[in-house]
Amino acid sequence: MRKVLSHLLMLLLPLCVNAQPGRELRAVKLTNVDSYVLFDDGEIARAMDFLAAHNFNVVLPVVWNGHGVDGVYTLYPSAVMERLFGKAMYPLFSPGRDPLERVVIEAHRNGMEVWPWFEMGFSCSYSQGGGYILRTFPEWALRDNNGALVVKNGFDWMSGINPEVQGLFLALVSEIVDRYDVDGIEFSDRIPAMPVEGGYDVATAQLYAQEHGGSAPPANYRDPEWMRWRAQKLTAFYSAVRDSVKRRSTQLMVSSSPSVYPWAYQEYLQDSPTWFTSGIVDNLIPQLYRYTFAEYLYELNSSLSYVPSAMRDRFFAGMLIYLRGENYLIAPGYLLDAIQANRARGVMGEALFFYEGLRQRNGVLADTLRATVYGESAQPPHRGESVWRPPALVVHEDDASAKRIGTWEQTTASGYRGKALLHRDTSYAAVEYEFEVPASAWYHVLAFIVTGTLTTDRARFSVYSAHDTSVHVLSQRGYLNAGWRRLRSAYLTAGRHTVVKLDNHSVLPGDLIVADATMIMVDRKRSPEVVFTGTPSSHDRLMPRAVRLRVYPNPAHDAATVFLEVPHAGETAVTVYDLLGRQVLEVLPGHLPPGQHSLRLRLDHLPSGLYFCRVCTAESSAVTKLLLTR
Repeated sequence: MRKVLSHLLMLLLPLCVNAQPGRELRAVKLTNVDSYVLFDDGEIARAMDFLAAHNFNVVLPVVWNGHGVDGVYTLYPSAVMERLFGKAMYPLFSPGRDPLERVVIEAHRNGMEVWPWFEMGFSCSYSQGGGYILRTFPEWALRDNNGALVVKNGFDWMSGINPEVQGLFLALVSEIVDRYDVDGIEFSDRIPAMPVEGGYDVATAQLYAQEHGGSAPPANYRDPEWMRWRAQKLTAFYSAVRDSVKRRSTQLMVSSSPSVYPWAYQEYLQDSPTWFTSGIVDNLIPQLYRYTFAEYLYELNSSLSYVPSAMRDRFFAGMLIYLRGENYLIAPGYLLDAIQANRARGVMGEALFFYEGLRQRNGVLADTLRATVYGESAQPPHRGESVWRPPALVVHEDDASAKRIGTWEQTTASGYRGKALLHRDTSYAAVEYEFEVPASAWYHVLAFIVTGTLTTDRARFSVYSAHDTSVHVLSQRGYLNAGWRRLRSAYLTAGRHTVVKLDNHSVLPGDLIVADATMIMVDRKRSPEVVFTGTPSSHDRLMPRAVRLRVYPNPAHDAATVFLEVPHAGETAVTVYDLLGRQVLEVLPGHLPPGQHSLRLRLDHLPSGLYFCRVCTAESSAVTKLLLTR
């Protein structure tokens, strides 16, 4: 019973320590090995819907990775990498795809920020001798005091002090923030970083000699002054990155997720306290990746000891929730305890490594968070009182605010939210989309493209801005054309306006034209100053209406009744989990019609404690706490 009361007390702690109600960082990292990044744009959209429905507000998609394919690649089409290596993007992607663009669109549609993440950093391959990068530029290799390539924990390293290597990353960062309407960048444990064994490459040794009267670097790679000099060079590089980012927009976040200090300094020369206290990074998210709560609490307290109390609102926790290779999934009870420990110490947010863990075991971690500590939506704390990324506004083709001209018929084509309109003949047809624009600003204007073998490659969209009208002809054929497509960035004034018109003016006889949803979302590159004080209402819905769940009595003794409201007919399952995430009870009522239902749970075989009761249908799920007492 003491353990149960402890958990309940911890669940109440945020009410006492949250100085900014509704302000928490709820970030999740996305790795390149997830199938939704590699192969399926539709799964990217579903992943972003899933995260938004579970009240996350920042996503960190990896943009620099590539195990097993001859080195590290960008995960977006890079002109920088094409120019230097003739390799624009990760080779497993289909030509013409841009996964980062897709993540940006779908995350911003849901009102979430995007901070591209350079996961592999100054490491250029994994046990591949440096891969294609060092074959092209062997002088970029990080060398130890015997002249060998530095390989640490399987990672092959470039020299992060070599000016050309630094120039590569400055160019990649600039390329991303110039091309994409992102909200920041994320560096982590391998950037800026250098294994302490390294620094004996020609470029680094020459720079050291220039600053030390011609002397060579000390042979002892742990010489304190030699360590400090290399760490300062890495810090200077990070400062240059920040300056480059902030010149483009002061609103762009520079985020850091290093290994824990002082180990990170002793092994990788990462001086994160200096980055943090000198303002090089806007927030610090150390990787407190530990397998037990006691170990996590130790690292949390140790990391906080380096943080001035006045800067604690910029410190967040990096948390390990899943490792595929080790078949590790954090227990729900440990996850809740760790988050509550964060809040009790004034740490108002965390970044979870990584997304796929939220989907394991039918999403038990995500549902547990939504049922407890992430029960309400929250804005990232670094944006003050304004809403930096309001959800997009979507007008569907059959909404009252979409005026249809001509003959349109409903089609079963797989459109946005599973519907679309089709026009077959040569008579004039159009759909005019009217939006309630919440504030005068620049907006990205997008159309959802449904593709097919008989559809037109000449769908004409007119976009009406406050300044002009532009015409955009898009193809409705081919896999890569499907989904949300940007039409343009347009300045729109507040109020109700027709923003987009689709017509068949250019369609060839015999071709079909499909009308689906259109969307506007704020363009922060062009309107960083516009303030949204609340979340604009959207014509769109993020998810189908969710199943509802209530348990009575709660606390329960030997039995309880589960009351369900099921929005759609389908198979339903009710499960009970303990704090370690183990299933202790399952009831399968089978196929239920829409409406209200009740189920009796026998609990007399379970010990006292805190449990989670979860109902799951084909389209949605819900979780609630269940306290069992004897």
